Amino acid sequence: MIRPLAAAIEAARAAGDLLRAHFNQPRIVNATTAHDIKLEVDVLAQNLITEILLRHFPGHALYGEEGIVGDQSSEHQWVVDPLDGTVNFFYGIPHFCVSIALRFRGEVIVGVIYDPVREEMWSGEKGERPLLNGKEFRVSQRTTLAEAVVSIGLAKTQATIDAGLPLLQQMVHRVRKCRMLGSAALDMAYVACGRLDAYIEQGISLWDIAAGLLLVESAGGRIELTPRTDMPDKFSIIASSGRLELH
Repeated sequence: MIRPLAAAIEAARAAGDLLRAHFNQPRIVNATTAHDIKLEVDVLAQNLITEILLRHFPGHALYGEEGIVGDQSSEHQWVVDPLDGTVNFFYGIPHFCVSIALRFRGEVIVGVIYDPVREEMWSGEKGERPLLNGKEFRVSQRTTLAEAVVSIGLAKTQATIDAGLPLLQQMVHRVRKCRMLGSAALDMAYVACGRLDAYIEQGISLWDIAAGLLLVESAGGRIELTPRTDMPDKFSIIASSGRLELH
């Protein structure tokens, strides 16, 4: 039987190929809000991921941005964002990814993030050193905020935007550079491999960060994850190298 990590890599690569093929094609929009867009390709990519994962593991559950599938009583739950960075994708900005994680009894044990534009595959499983295109990586070794590059997410609601703006104002004076890149999963992957020193967001969904949680911690970093009491199924997160004083 195929290992879960291998299945996740297979599914991420297949979905990434689909996204890359659609990237320069006309976009079909399913829904829009003030700060977000839902595309038909999101659904197509999740359907492809679902088909691959549940073909290999028919008894598993899948919890994704585009809906839930499978046996929801299962101890194994795949957590999937088929296209993280949809707004980037829609506007032709080549910075987006596929994020796939597997939880066992609520704990993430497999994580894969795939950037199909740069063909970068971050992969890891609990207890093992994570890999980027087959090579081990670690979080940043920088120890001072003055040398740090930090990504600040402003999320999609008035409450999270209002909370994020003061943080951005504070951080922009303390760190070398602040960035807002538009893909939470890639921000997590970049923290894990040392490109960023931290990623902070006030309101994020599990499917955006599940794979990244495992990758950051496996690479020696630190995660501070707090459920939001005012927003069901949303979290505040600080993902960092663990070497900086961010509070």
